[in-house]
Amino acid sequence: MATKVEAKTEKLYECEVKRRRVRASGTGYEPFWKIKNVDEALGDGDTEFRCKDCHGALKVHKRHIANGPASHAAHKLKSDAEHCAGILIRAAEESRPARLSSTPVQ
Repeated sequence: MATKVEAKTEKLYECEVKRRRVRASGTGYEPFWKIKNVDEALGDGDTEFRCKDCHGALKVHKRHIANGPASHAAHKLKSDAEHCAGILIRAAEESRPARLSSTPVQ
């Protein structure tokens, strides 16, 4: 008989944001991913986000209510959330193998 699993709301407070830096040769820019707090990334005006563990796309939730949850992110795809290493470690679920996203953000 199957048991019902309680759905947990996912809240990621750290993510990777896409930044640009001057190339070592000094000609042009190159993109790179930097780990930041979601609140800090929103304050800096960053627009491209991905999960630091599985590299999947994230949806950012900005804090709107004074006593509500802080600004955070959640996976856009359910499959990414189910197999993300960061989520599985925190949930201590060993039955699902951790893996990178099937559609990683480049």
